[in-house]
Amino acid sequence: MPPSEDPSSTLSNRASSEVSFRDSLRIFGVGLLMGSADAVPGISGGTVALIAGIYGRLIAAVTSITPRRIADLLRALIPFGALRTEEQPGSILNEFDAVFVVSLLVGIGTAVVLVGRIIEYAQAEVPVVLYGFFFGLIAASALILWRELSMGTAGRWLTALVGFTIAFVLSGEVQLLANSGIVIVFVAGAVAVSAMILPGISGSLLLIILGQYVRMYASLNDFLDSVTGLLTGGDFEAVLAPGREVVVFLVGGLVGLFTVARVIRRLLDSYREATLAFLVALVIGALRAPIAELSGNETVVWTPETIGVFVGLALVGGLLVLVLDWYAIDIDFDRL
Repeated sequence: MPPSEDPSSTLSNRASSEVSFRDSLRIFGVGLLMGSADAVPGISGGTVALIAGIYGRLIAAVTSITPRRIADLLRALIPFGALRTEEQPGSILNEFDAVFVVSLLVGIGTAVVLVGRIIEYAQAEVPVVLYGFFFGLIAASALILWRELSMGTAGRWLTALVGFTIAFVLSGEVQLLANSGIVIVFVAGAVAVSAMILPGISGSLLLIILGQYVRMYASLNDFLDSVTGLLTGGDFEAVLAPGREVVVFLVGGLVGLFTVARVIRRLLDSYREATLAFLVALVIGALRAPIAELSGNETVVWTPETIGVFVGLALVGGLLVLVLDWYAIDIDFDRL
């Protein structure tokens, strides 16, 4: 006769599962907010993570996922053989904080897809509204970040000048970069995904600087539409072209998390002020990008009405960032 189950133990397990489920839903909600923030330039998902109180947990999870530990997980999943390790897969997944990471990524991915639809529509129908809003987001972010800096040495000013020049020059070539090859897509994925976990630094802003913002959203939407079309008898060939760009971007993002993000972190540890000066100067130099995008749009004519709409939406975007910063009680660079 099997032993009777302890009722108190059953209630405890149910409560634990319920709390875990509620926690996953909360993390999913934070992921939605982070994804929405990361999807537009000037607002950082890392800042949202700080406000939500999960930034430390996020960084711990990201830094725990290394190529060596991934290899250990794969070996632990092998049922038998010389390559199999005695370490349990569950313990490695717990080390990765896998439930937290998956819940967060699902939320971020959902938000990016939804916001991507809005961005593509606005790009085609109301570009002045879109880029005016973006200009305000970027300008307010630059102001907030700049006030946190200590520019006390010539070296920091020189570093800032280099960052500003790079962003300003690239921002003027968005049309040319948008039509470049697949290598730039990989690079964009690496730097953008790395930036998305840094408070105050927008991954989408870096995509705009590299001329890949509109391109990647178009590729993502085309890929999702073509995959959906397969269910109704669509052509598989239609999936390949946008799918290739999406996959290359994601691979670049994974590589960036293991390389670029760690390089930035080491630079912040060793040369904090100079690195921050460079990153903030990138944001300031990128203010050229929204204007360059509109100037290259044949449907946009700079009339007093157009300028008024642009300025009005810039004020709205700037106010949004300032409100977010007020809730963040300033971006805490010491937690980078």
